Amino acid sequence: MALKPPPLGDVLQQMSALAGSSGLRSEVDKGLRALAQSALGKLEVVSREEFDAQAAILARTRARVAALEAELEGLTKEFEASQLNN
Repeated sequence: MALKPPPLGDVLQQMSALAGSSGLRSEVDKGLRALAQSALGKLEVVSREEFDAQAAILARTRARVAALEAELEGLTKEFEASQLNN
């Protein structure tokens, strides 16, 4: 069974606690933040702004699809009604 790694925040807190309150703590914090940013940079993630922009596009697309489905349903009913009358 694979072990689940601890959350990054917990690791950062533990390292800060081990470094103490000296200047070493500041250096450890900088190093860990750089390491975390590097690790996150390798992941395929998008910025919050890009996510929000894509979510807005998706919402507009869903609304347009719903409108087109309603229009198609109306046209289908009109067509079927005209076929019954002929």
